Amino acid sequence: MIKDVFYPRSVAVIGASRKEKSVGYDVLKSLLKGGVFNSKYNKPFTGAVYPVNPKAKAILGKQCYSSVREIPGRVDLAIICVPASLVPLIVKECCDKKVGASVIISAGFGELGKEGKEVQERMTRMARKAGMRLVGPNCLGVINTDNNMSASFAPAMPPKGNVALVSQSGALIDSIVDWSIQNDYGFSKIVSVGNSADLDVSDYIEYLGGDKHTKSIALYLEGLTDGQRFMKVCKKVGKKKPIVVLKAGRTQKGIHAVSSHTGSLAGGYDVFKAACAQSGVTVANSVDGLFNCAYSLAHLTPAKNRNIGIITNGGGAGVLCADYCTERGLDVVDLDESTMKKLDATGKMHPAYSRANPLDIVGDALPERYNAAINVLMKEKYISGLIIIQTLQAMSDPLEDAKIVVKAHKKYPNKPIVCCFMGGVFSYEGIAYLREHGIPNFNDPINAARAMRALVDRKEYLER
Repeated sequence: MIKDVFYPRSVAVIGASRKEKSVGYDVLKSLLKGGVFNSKYNKPFTGAVYPVNPKAKAILGKQCYSSVREIPGRVDLAIICVPASLVPLIVKECCDKKVGASVIISAGFGELGKEGKEVQERMTRMARKAGMRLVGPNCLGVINTDNNMSASFAPAMPPKGNVALVSQSGALIDSIVDWSIQNDYGFSKIVSVGNSADLDVSDYIEYLGGDKHTKSIALYLEGLTDGQRFMKVCKKVGKKKPIVVLKAGRTQKGIHAVSSHTGSLAGGYDVFKAACAQSGVTVANSVDGLFNCAYSLAHLTPAKNRNIGIITNGGGAGVLCADYCTERGLDVVDLDESTMKKLDATGKMHPAYSRANPLDIVGDALPERYNAAINVLMKEKYISGLIIIQTLQAMSDPLEDAKIVVKAHKKYPNKPIVCCFMGGVFSYEGIAYLREHGIPNFNDPINAARAMRALVDRKEYLER
């Protein structure tokens, strides 16, 4: 069952090794310690872990078994880390043991051509006949932050969150996990699909659609074997949860690279984008865009329409944001005269404030001025969402500004707020506070505009 992939009670590491920096060693260490490298998010998997290595009595303090067949009791999940030539034999032993699912880390199958593909297909038929599901081969593994399971050789456990990642690249996942730790970006599940001999992207999307810990699904795709099923599943799941995809293989050079990477077939990108639009899938153009949109969609209510307000203490940043929003089909709506009167009545506006959208509240804006501007615009029925920009000035108070944003988000939950606190060291406290309370923040206004457009698209799709 696919549940055994994510929630096993017992895991066997077949090919567990005493050699540090080997895959068999790192996978076992990840299960027992939470990761290969030290991280504050690392926690050991709480289920039973069985190393399998006929040449060792114990590894990392755990008793070794010479074969999966010798392990007492049921094995829900097997992680296979042996050379490709031995994998079919190991799969047969797992079938005999009635293992629920197997993750085949080993490479050297369908991605190498006809001969490798035939071996891969034979293993898949064998597993399906025995009722055992397969992840991979040629993959990084599976991570579930809910039960602290890193059945992979990822560097460490990422923070716990509500975005699920399904990727056709294992190496990309390694770097994303490293990035997520530095940026406190949380994941619910991470799956490296590899060659998708049995379980494919559509199967994982379908499963994650019913996963209570996942609020949005991020996909890195290179190619699809069954595009029709993929779109059908996305359309079904997309009604409940937003799906964002980054598609590689958009050019002829990229398509050629895809076929040599996982053996997938990549079709026309324009057709793919059109199909995604019909199925409610948001298409990202970069890795940053993928996770920015996935995070925003997981945490914020969709915008009711395209009428967006921009508040900024830096005129240049506001102009850039207005350009980016307009280029993406958002309406940086003109402010009504009545709105200006309400802003004036607060007594907090600078005499030189812009009296327009973007609402430039001037560089010396203290938290009180942000508070007044945010509350006036959020109350206006003709504005459906706000982008709030803070450029760091000597008098800026990023933490207090962030607290005002969070308070407004709670007060007006039906209107999304996307932030762009531009800066680094001196803005960090405010940015961290926003993240802690589920408010997306971006260092570049273009990413804020992209996220807001995704929130608009989500509403329009649900209404259709």
